[in-house]
Amino acid sequence: MPGVKSRPGPWWEWPLLIIVLPLVPVVLTIALVSFVATAVVLLSTVWVTWCARGRYALVVYSNSPIWQEYFEREILPTLGDRGVVLNWSERKEWRYSLAVALFRFFGGRREFNPLAIVFRPFAWPRDFRFYGPFKAFKHGRPQAVEEMRRNFLEMLDTLAPSAR
Repeated sequence: MPGVKSRPGPWWEWPLLIIVLPLVPVVLTIALVSFVATAVVLLSTVWVTWCARGRYALVVYSNSPIWQEYFEREILPTLGDRGVVLNWSERKEWRYSLAVALFRFFGGRREFNPLAIVFRPFAWPRDFRFYGPFKAFKHGRPQAVEEMRRNFLEMLDTLAPSAR
């Protein structure tokens, strides 16, 4: 507006900016190195411990009336010893373990339940987030859930054929 003078900020804003701004790349570099180091340690541990024993998947689901029965009927029996299962509804009883660390690191903060993660040797893990497809499933459209289940089990079968 014409005639309105802008009020200067506090005297310390510019000196603080001059001090803090050069630290931003350092902080971002430290965060990136920490993320990569954690990922390398977790993935190496999975490849050496789980994959060497024929375990390639982590499945997380809960006692939801929408998907519990489906997971216990269609996915868990087919998974067998090829994966590890965590029940989100029982998370207060979880002890710190490799499966919990993997879930917390690779599961993310959105649409993490239900979830399946496939760990392939020397590759970034592939996640299958079932939450969105189950929204359609709840409204009588099971196609997306079936396709995701099929893709998940096909990838798992290429790594460790099922003993069905």
